[in-house]
Amino acid sequence: MKTATVKELKEELKFRSDDDLIKIILRLSRFKKENKELLTYLLFESTHEDDYVANVKTLLDNMFLALNTANNYRLQKGVRKVLRESKKYVRYSGSKETEVSILIHFCRLMRETHPQVLRSKTMRDLMERQLIIIKTRISTLHEDLQYDYEQELNMVEV
Repeated sequence: MKTATVKELKEELKFRSDDDLIKIILRLSRFKKENKELLTYLLFESTHEDDYVANVKTLLDNMFLALNTANNYRLQKGVRKVLRESKKYVRYSGSKETEVSILIHFCRLMRETHPQVLRSKTMRDLMERQLIIIKTRISTLHEDLQYDYEQELNMVEV
């Protein structure tokens, strides 16, 4: 079975009635958890971006506190999982501001909560990659926001 392109889907959705669209969306939400999470963001949280970012930061705080520190392998695996989750929430938003804010928070948590993880070269490299991503995203923002986020980033890098 051939999957339709985004353009074909867009054209087909234009011809559907509102009731059909509602049924399609509800059916999509039943299949994958990510579809439901994205739909929740679009319907309820996209209008309150600051609250969304605060909720994601709280979730990341809880995930970092729950990391298994028994051995280095489990800790590194947990950190990668937290990063994957944070990237997922950034993807839902699609906002560069949100991405910068959440990634800075991730790096701050990584440095403050579990500094022993940075002894590992792979985790230092992961942190460096995130800092590079943050710097490139900051450069695309408005000048006032650039200054604010650069100040936050300098606090994390020290």
